[in-house]
Amino acid sequence: MQVLNNNNWWRGGVIYQIYPRSYADSNGDGCGDLNGITSKLPYVASLGVDAIWLSPVFKSPMKDFGYDVSDYCDIDPLFGTLADFKILVDRAHALGLKVMIDQVLSHTSDQHEWFKQSRVSRVNAKSDWYVWADAKADGSPPNNWLSIFGGSAWTWDTGRRQYYLHNFLPSQPDINYHHPEAVNAILATVKFWLDFGVDGYRLDTANFYFHSQSLKDNPPAQGAATHKLNPYEFQQHLYDKSQPENLAFLKRLRSLVDAYPNTTMVGEIGCDDGVARMAEYTADGDKLHMAYSFDLLGSECSADYLHRVFSRFYSIVGSGWPSWALSNHDVTRLATRWGKDSGNQTYLRTLAALQMSLRGSPCIYQGDELALPEAVVPYEAIQDPVGISMWPENKGRDGCRTPMPWQADASDAGFGSGKTASWLPIEARHLPLAVNVQEGDAHSHLHFYRQLLRWRKGQQALIVGEIDLLPLQGEVLAFVRSHENERVLCAFNLGAQAVSVSAKGSLIDGSGLSGASLSEDTLTLAPYSGAFVRVA
Repeated sequence: MQVLNNNNWWRGGVIYQIYPRSYADSNGDGCGDLNGITSKLPYVASLGVDAIWLSPVFKSPMKDFGYDVSDYCDIDPLFGTLADFKILVDRAHALGLKVMIDQVLSHTSDQHEWFKQSRVSRVNAKSDWYVWADAKADGSPPNNWLSIFGGSAWTWDTGRRQYYLHNFLPSQPDINYHHPEAVNAILATVKFWLDFGVDGYRLDTANFYFHSQSLKDNPPAQGAATHKLNPYEFQQHLYDKSQPENLAFLKRLRSLVDAYPNTTMVGEIGCDDGVARMAEYTADGDKLHMAYSFDLLGSECSADYLHRVFSRFYSIVGSGWPSWALSNHDVTRLATRWGKDSGNQTYLRTLAALQMSLRGSPCIYQGDELALPEAVVPYEAIQDPVGISMWPENKGRDGCRTPMPWQADASDAGFGSGKTASWLPIEARHLPLAVNVQEGDAHSHLHFYRQLLRWRKGQQALIVGEIDLLPLQGEVLAFVRSHENERVLCAFNLGAQAVSVSAKGSLIDGSGLSGASLSEDTLTLAPYSGAFVRVA
């Protein structure tokens, strides 16, 4: 289904995620803010991306750093004001950037006025806006559902003498999407920001909106679970998320968003079968525009693994559309997770080229363009509730959230004024990779990213073309993108040995990749290199 008032900029568009607390601090309080982001928008535009995605900036007690919203329709003073946000949106638009905001619709903070009223009694206007249930006869929780952050997904409320559901922290109660008035209120908050002028949404936990009203126990996960750090992984999550009712809500949400020209949504899918859910949630043009799962956000990165993920997804996607993310604010940085802190920028550039040539919309995380490794955050400086509760086996997410390094020679890496300590410590290994250092080096990773994205804008086959995944050849992952009369072979050697494969055509220059040669229908790829070939 083609939306008549949408120019489809998001199809193949590149999204740049900004974690506001850690991008730029304009007022010297140690925390990034909206005015700081606005001051850096020319830099973002220079990368050649199409849109920015801002992690939450709404009012929040910050127990989960903005993913616990206490007011959907206002800016938290930590980040600025509504007027500051308007300036940011207008400046971004003037630079040709779309603005997508992170909306957490599955749950609120326990400090939200809705929840404050809901917990007062079992009989009030909002008593059923959240998921409440009686204890079992022995006083234990209603079922075995678990929180992603550890422990039961149920917390006892002494006022109502009932348990409430929270898939995350106890301070993040789940909204009851089976209640029509609660759903209407949520949709009104979505409309608020569309009216304000945003261009779309990144939807946090987009498959968590509905729970099964049966409250059945989840069955055990298949296979041994003794090696898992988090008990959440011990279950098959059949009843606490990804319910059939979610599809009807997503259609209603899509209808609202599509009433505004040139807008989009990308949904985060955390699911036992994320690839299938991505396909389901983006099918037929009447639900999410795009979705991404965690299949590329784990530690597995072999050519065989990636080939299996892409093969399955592209075989079932139909009319759906993916957003491929290799890193974000929830996982270890790419240079450490897949690059093993090797400093091998050739490999990281090959991964970037791979991401930019897949059929879908790439999403890159701030600092990816600098090849930043995961920061080492000592326990005493940890802020993330995951790291605090699961240390040291799981150090949490702070290592990928440390401040952006702008100036190597500044006391705070140019993040703020240097007079107040940043909310997370500056990583010393980031200083040689700071923006000002890489700006002065024509061969830097930053300049490579700019060249790659600028080159890609002229390759329609890579932006909107079809994809034909080729059989795996050792550690070479390859596919053909085709659009109208153009066919481009995209080949990436993810192994440590040089490899030769058959290829008829001519190398395409300009992407910034190196290490490939084509002679007599044989493409030779150096270790960890890639190439684009215009197929004859």
